[in-house]
Amino acid sequence: MHADAWPIAAWIFAIFGSFGISAVATRFSIAYAHRRRLIDEPGARRSHAEPTPRGGGIGIVIAVLACACLPVAIASGVAPAPTALVIAVLLVAAVGWIDDHRGLSARWRFLAHCVAAAILLSPLMLALSQIADSFPGMAPFAWVILAVALLATVWSINLHNFMDGTDGILAVQAIFVFVALAILCARAGSTTHAGEIAVFAAATAGFLPFNFPRARIFMGDVGSGVLGLLIAVAVLWQMQVRQIALASGLVLCSAFVIDASCTLVSRMLRGRRWYSAHREHLYQWLARCGGSHARVVAWYLAWNLLIVVPVVAWINRGSNLLMSSADSRIAEWSAPSGAGAAVAVYLLGVAAWWAGKRYCLRALQRKRHAAA
Repeated sequence: MHADAWPIAAWIFAIFGSFGISAVATRFSIAYAHRRRLIDEPGARRSHAEPTPRGGGIGIVIAVLACACLPVAIASGVAPAPTALVIAVLLVAAVGWIDDHRGLSARWRFLAHCVAAAILLSPLMLALSQIADSFPGMAPFAWVILAVALLATVWSINLHNFMDGTDGILAVQAIFVFVALAILCARAGSTTHAGEIAVFAAATAGFLPFNFPRARIFMGDVGSGVLGLLIAVAVLWQMQVRQIALASGLVLCSAFVIDASCTLVSRMLRGRRWYSAHREHLYQWLARCGGSHARVVAWYLAWNLLIVVPVVAWINRGSNLLMSSADSRIAEWSAPSGAGAAVAVYLLGVAAWWAGKRYCLRALQRKRHAAA
């Protein structure tokens, strides 16, 4: 059976299976991490106060491969796109697994991420090359699109790794993005992508109880890197559905993209070693100001629910996504890009990031004065 023909019941089974496999694998990974001494010790550049095992994200990887990537690739007759996704996930997971065990230089990690992104986007590369051959005038535009997609995928892998420093924050953010994109795709009639993204969400949810509100294990690079890759994949899938506003995924990811990007730019402007470990993301400042990990997660979730959800609903307001997918009007309707709304969200987010850092600096200064 081709993946496009899978019944809803099959996807429901895959979703529940993904949750269960992830939870069981994460539970076993705790014992494995203790045996192998894969322990993150507290330190000046870490947000936790107790030694905590790492590498629990392997459960997410196993669940996603077992319940989404491999079944779809097999059902599609080993088609290029699903097969490329499987290989990319395996490569990013392998690099993260090695780094969790014995460390790996930033240069090799970055190279592996670039290769994984290139493999993932190879079907797009082939399609764009065919367009360039048929329409030579479109060639520069086509290759710009490919370059942007490649850079965005590599940045997504790394920024989600950077943002995995507080109990539950990455898992909660990933679940939010996956669920929102799955709903948008399902209402637009893209059931295969909706099902796969829902499986991604379920795999992440299976890990969450072991990481939040108090972490018994950290995700590690094996999980954070793969989640960054999967979020990039889900956004690219959503962008291919013309009944969904093009910028929807970018708005949904705004909390992490803004924090990671603003922090990176800030460090570069100040001449810091931007690629080295640090605690200068806004979520880390908020934690140092006395906020619990749960409270920090709540702040980011509040941004998603109070700002992101209304904006995504607004830019998709004319798409009639609540209609039956069998309605022929859906196939004829194309949603607006939502680019203006996305720019407004990012400008607001940058302002919120700046205000948040100023608030944290003043709060820490007051604490020092009080202690003196």
